[in-house]
Amino acid sequence: MQNERVRLDLNNPSFQRGLFSLPKSEQLLVLGTLRKLSEMSWDQVYKDKGLKWELIYSKVGPNGKRLYSFRIGKGFRAVAYREEDWMRILSLHPDHDSAYQR
Repeated sequence: MQNERVRLDLNNPSFQRGLFSLPKSEQLLVLGTLRKLSEMSWDQVYKDKGLKWELIYSKVGPNGKRLYSFRIGKGFRAVAYREEDWMRILSLHPDHDSAYQR
């Protein structure tokens, strides 16, 4: 399962609100990262130095899932969790610290 390609779930309303509120130039950066993610395996996601995939110790996701933060655009991060092959993206954060707050 580790070599399976990442499947993206972009349906969370908070993520969509954040994406749609970004200026077009930043939306394009996010879409570029999403395209990159869709072509990667989970092993590649974990090792990619540009994404900086990090466990969030201060929060827990749906059904007790571990939450992670990763770089999704210039100067901001996204919060997501893994469910089998799915990366379920929950929200966008304009600065690193807000991704980790309760």
